[in-house]
Amino acid sequence: MKSILGGVLGGALLALTTTAVLAQEESQNRVNAITDWSVFEGSDPRECWAVTTYKESVNTKDGRVVSVRRGDILLMVFYRPEGGVNGQVAFTGGYPFAPGSTVGVNIGGSEFELYTDGEWAWPATSGDDSQIIAAMKRGADAVLTARSARGTQTKDTFSLLGFTAAVEDAEQRCAG
Repeated sequence: MKSILGGVLGGALLALTTTAVLAQEESQNRVNAITDWSVFEGSDPRECWAVTTYKESVNTKDGRVVSVRRGDILLMVFYRPEGGVNGQVAFTGGYPFAPGSTVGVNIGGSEFELYTDGEWAWPATSGDDSQIIAAMKRGADAVLTARSARGTQTKDTFSLLGFTAAVEDAEQRCAG
């Protein structure tokens, strides 16, 4: 699966890393805030994204809740017309994921899987992106479970209030 990430999504890794840095800052790139989601727009290169942070986070190790230090925990949908990226779901858990691990996504009982590379996770294909986005439009929250390189299990819950309007706004801004 790593070869799929490297070939299909590898080019997006740099773009997403750059985008995440921008999304983490309250910058002038933010063009809209819709309930729990924000929309950002960049011009060089042209890119748009809807992003949110968690509402609840639980970290466990050996079955016990533990306190851990994590970086930014973000769930986003990303558009970059010049790169052929049209609605790519991405998640960063604020830590390096365990090598070879996956991130479980539960949206209203629908289960999905994201593949990890470093601190980032994505669906394997653009078809998977589309299915996850459709579920997010119908759902109330998204629960992402993952394992860090240090063995900590994480469970992050993201609100989907405002998701549909935010993702449609981001898509529209990068369509023209």
